[in-house]
Amino acid sequence: MASLEFVHFQPWKASLSDDGAAWGPDAARRHIDALPQLFWTDGSHWAEANLWALERSVLGGSKPATVLSLMRHLKAYADFLEQQELHWQHFPVRRDERVLVRFRGELIAKIGRSVLRSSTARSRMSAVIQFYRYARTHGLIGRDSPIWADRQVSLSWLDTTGFQRTMTRTSTDLTIPNRARPGLQLEDGLLPLSSRAMVELLQFSASRARELHLMLTLGFFTGARLGSILSLRRENLESARPDPHAPGFHLLRIGPGTGVKTKFDVTGNLLIHDALLADLRSYGGSTGRLHRQVRARPQDKSLLFLTRRSNAYSVNSVDRLIQESRREALREGMRFMEGFKFHQTRATFGTWLMQILLQVTSVAAAVAFVREAMLHKHESTTFRYVRFLENTRNKEKVAEAFSQIFSGIGLGEWGTRDV
Repeated sequence: MASLEFVHFQPWKASLSDDGAAWGPDAARRHIDALPQLFWTDGSHWAEANLWALERSVLGGSKPATVLSLMRHLKAYADFLEQQELHWQHFPVRRDERVLVRFRGELIAKIGRSVLRSSTARSRMSAVIQFYRYARTHGLIGRDSPIWADRQVSLSWLDTTGFQRTMTRTSTDLTIPNRARPGLQLEDGLLPLSSRAMVELLQFSASRARELHLMLTLGFFTGARLGSILSLRRENLESARPDPHAPGFHLLRIGPGTGVKTKFDVTGNLLIHDALLADLRSYGGSTGRLHRQVRARPQDKSLLFLTRRSNAYSVNSVDRLIQESRREALREGMRFMEGFKFHQTRATFGTWLMQILLQVTSVAAAVAFVREAMLHKHESTTFRYVRFLENTRNKEKVAEAFSQIFSGIGLGEWGTRDV
């Protein structure tokens, strides 16, 4: 399989002197600490894809997270190419034999097998198409190659004054429709854990990896995203201030200007309980963590969470920890861990917080509070928690009614009734 590696990119420039031309670092241009690069199974690099990642990072102004996401999708495409023994420039006359058409078919088949969500497949196909547009524009692939057929799609909507507006965009015949699965979904289509399962998981993690335990605790009790948790620094904890309206809680500022990453660069506060904040501060000054800090790179030393090798945690490294914990938890009979993902901690927090607030205040006030606590960009995202709770209560009432009916009839009687 192909591999996605990270390199430190330092721009260089040539300079002339009496001794001739010399190369040296270009201090005027931005360097990149972790530039994602793709390598084939034999160790050779995918030069065209890696050049695309570099240009997106340096010239395109894309965020590192965006470039990483695109390259992860391209890595999945590279795996497909190697498995099928295809070249990325394979575009014969017959449409069904073209590499992109076959890849699209593979993605649709995975959707049908419930291996891949339709939204993920759509994003993956879009990332691959973006790369091929770049390759065609820069002459890395023949301009006359039958890659796909472009088509114009018109989107219409009504503006705030009631006038109809139309926007035209270019699409391709390779686009995968994003058909949402039926049923109410929370963020990223994940469901919350029950209170009992949450407590069981935290007790399980507390006896094993302290770092993962604290990350899970932050997710369950603040709703913070993993990207925010991994970018927390000790100075962020020290700058947290008491919440004047909620005794026993502190407000921890995150977002642009704080060094803590947030989705869509939203600025806000995490509502964090004093006991959890004290635990995090204690961990930050613990002997084990300080030993890791000594060996860490200068830019990583103040990060709250560092790996055993004194590196900054990545989403992939936490995913691996979750996978290891999942296997061990399943052996101990914790069946709810079978499909557990870290982001479920956020869904659990949002559901729990909304449930508490709806008991004491109006829907509008509850939504406003939860939206601010979870740093939702759109109010519609917060409303999903209200609808989820309403739907859950309705299901419980239906289940109770059915139980009463069947307990009165009896399955044996049901089977012998005259029709």
